[in-house]
Amino acid sequence: MSRQRLGSTDCVHAGTKPVELSGPIIAPIVHCAPFSFSSSAEVMAFQEGRSERQQPEYGRMGNPTVAFVENRLAALEGSGRAVLFASGMAAITSFLLTSLQSGDHVVLTRDCYRRTRDFSTTFLKKFGVEVSVVEPEICEIEKALRGSTKMIFTESPTNPYLNVLDIEALGRLGKSSGATTVVDSTFATPINLRAIEYGVDIVIHSATKYLGGHNDLIAGVIAGSAEVVNPVADMRSNLGGICDPNTAFLLERGLKTLALRVERHNSNGQALAEYLESHPKVERVYYPGLASHPHHAIAKQQMHGFGGVVSFEIRGDLELTARFIDRLELPHLTPSLGGVESLVEQVVVMSYWLVPREERLKLGLKDNLVRYSLGIEDIDDIIGDIARALDGI
Repeated sequence: MSRQRLGSTDCVHAGTKPVELSGPIIAPIVHCAPFSFSSSAEVMAFQEGRSERQQPEYGRMGNPTVAFVENRLAALEGSGRAVLFASGMAAITSFLLTSLQSGDHVVLTRDCYRRTRDFSTTFLKKFGVEVSVVEPEICEIEKALRGSTKMIFTESPTNPYLNVLDIEALGRLGKSSGATTVVDSTFATPINLRAIEYGVDIVIHSATKYLGGHNDLIAGVIAGSAEVVNPVADMRSNLGGICDPNTAFLLERGLKTLALRVERHNSNGQALAEYLESHPKVERVYYPGLASHPHHAIAKQQMHGFGGVVSFEIRGDLELTARFIDRLELPHLTPSLGGVESLVEQVVVMSYWLVPREERLKLGLKDNLVRYSLGIEDIDDIIGDIARALDGI
């Protein structure tokens, strides 16, 4: 009886007939860089758009797991298409680089995410793109418009003061001016606000936050009409910021509990904001669910909930605020937000420490400002921990 010795060819190719998946109820993780074709004729048909095949030839152009999650995100946002990226900033920078050219003008609201603002006001300037930074108010945005304005970029709610724009008015303004309207809706999530329903062109999320929801992934997403989003998907292949299949899998798992988690974030946020507003050692609370918030009426009209981030000012200076932060036991002292664990930061210490104080004040960032991202813990435990910390300063 002869025995055949296995070689490398056998190890690589034996038994590699494609497996037909008949009914997994979750998206399989597809680890693959190149995707093969059955023949040259199939390649030609795919290249010419004559093939029903959806999967591109190389993973940087697309991946089945990623595509599955993109379809879910588009459905949640009510958009024609969604495109996943390796991070929220990869999504934002890819969109800006794809959509703008020399001579274009962008209106950007002041308290957009710091990295978004820095990229827009410094890097885009190298390419001849002008950026006007304005207060997050529709009237201020409208005053800044020019004939060359191609884009209005804002957040709602904003970070860290939770300003809420009239999104419907923003959509109308974009249509009348011809400018593409972009809303970073990370704080809102599609559970609390679907900006596309109000006429906004593009919605962006740092999926790292609420969409993933467990502080264990980094990803970003752009959602909008296929006409606007398709060029960004093509540019993603050039810039290389695609989301990997493992991250997409974790994101898809997080999306299944998004409504449940956001409901708890909303209720926790409202309860904490009301508690803090009545505390004598708290100077001011920023939360759109409070009647004292300048945009409460707009938020109540267009949002289904007010989110899980509460910003507030301690009645004291930088050192006293730091002592309060250090006395907290439940939240993690770290940036980011949107996970099941509560997170806290003293904004100027965590994110702006190397920025001169005079510049911080120009941005409206006070030394005593605290941003608290509520997790899904029991609210009595959250408030009890904060009460003990406040009583000790």
